[in-house]
Amino acid sequence: MRQSSLVVVANRLPLDDSAARDGACEWRRSPGGLSGALHAILQQTPATWVGWDGEIGLSPRLPDIGSVRLRPVALSAEEQAGYYEGFANSTLWPLYHDAVQQPVFQREWWETYRSVNQRFAEAAAEVAGKHAAVWVQDYHLQLVPRMLRELRPDLLIGFFMHVPFPPPELFMQLPRRVELLRGMLGADLVGFQREQAAHNLAQLAQKLLGADATDDAITVGGRTVRTGAFPVSIDVGEMRALATRPDVVAQVKQLRHDLGEAKRVLVSVDRLDYTKGIEHRLTAYRELLRDGHVKVRDTVLVQVAVPSRERVESYRDLRDRIEGEVGRINGEYGRVGEPAIHYLNQPFSRAQLAALYQTADVMVVTPLRDGMNLVAKEFVAAREDGAGALVLSEFAGAAAELSQAYLVNPHDVDDLKQTLLRALEAGPEDRAARMEAMRRHIAEHDILAWARAYLTELDHTGRLARRFIGRP
Repeated sequence: MRQSSLVVVANRLPLDDSAARDGACEWRRSPGGLSGALHAILQQTPATWVGWDGEIGLSPRLPDIGSVRLRPVALSAEEQAGYYEGFANSTLWPLYHDAVQQPVFQREWWETYRSVNQRFAEAAAEVAGKHAAVWVQDYHLQLVPRMLRELRPDLLIGFFMHVPFPPPELFMQLPRRVELLRGMLGADLVGFQREQAAHNLAQLAQKLLGADATDDAITVGGRTVRTGAFPVSIDVGEMRALATRPDVVAQVKQLRHDLGEAKRVLVSVDRLDYTKGIEHRLTAYRELLRDGHVKVRDTVLVQVAVPSRERVESYRDLRDRIEGEVGRINGEYGRVGEPAIHYLNQPFSRAQLAALYQTADVMVVTPLRDGMNLVAKEFVAAREDGAGALVLSEFAGAAAELSQAYLVNPHDVDDLKQTLLRALEAGPEDRAARMEAMRRHIAEHDILAWARAYLTELDHTGRLARRFIGRP
């Protein structure tokens, strides 16, 4: 394979699941997903993407997606179970999300995680040109930066953590905490969604490694690693264009008709994950119905739960609990032809999401913990009409930027109920003022601004950002 001057390394290749083995390859997009975030940057940029194609066993040679070359990393069934379902998503994921579900530690998972990370590092070293920039993504690959530096000390290595990075008292629970920390610090620049995460990393480097550490630089082993917050964003132009497409506009009208023209519509779009606060949201909505604050004749909730990690037992249990609760609520409060909740456990296209966003009178984004949550930003971008209200969790990274949303503590069901009612009952002037401020912010801080800020900090000269992103 030809070598590239920009290499992205992520757990998954950005492939549509149905196109991974043959046929034309297309970008794999999910609400708030990594490939969606990087799509606008890489669709016209010569680069190589290293990742798993989602299949078990040897991977075939895959065609390019536009200007992006694909370098698959093969996983066996045992590796998928130990590296992905095990250490990444049963150990790191819950612990990094404030342990809202108890992390599971199994020693054999670590060896698989380490060996798979080594394979990713070797693949990146193979495809990276001399002095190339390699951008490693997220918690699945925390060991890759150091491994890659040992293989290719000439490279410029960036690491970005898309999920929250926990405070020391949680991270210290990890049996392999020092190796994970050293792995991240193999990068030249470690980026996070929020400043608190960089502070957490500095505290850990001091405590575990005896490093000289501040919130923006860590010196250890004769190297200085820069750190900082770079809040990820969305392709605002793409979402705005989708929102005004004739077929999407027609779909919005149809949805409003199907849901009831006179009804107030609440919409939630989440991956099916225990960090998203779906069960808390359903409890709050059930109590609003019970107390008569909302009624099926005038209000409806649309809950989209995109399937996720269906092989992991805790996720299957979550799906069963949510489906059971939706059934109970509809059974108790719904009427013939008028459910209290429309529940959709299926993937949605970008156009369908744009239509849903515009159908919402209130968009409810209430994760218990989230690195950023791009659904909130997509909703704001899609509302060309300047209408609609956003109820947003204080514990989503997006809350630091979208402070004009109706912010809520999703752990507090009473607060959630009151905030939903505030948003439902807000006047049009209040909603419009809040939406205008949020739309202005995301227009100035879109996905290209995020990438430009990160890549400029990575190489300090601005050449890397100008080459791959262009001038502002």
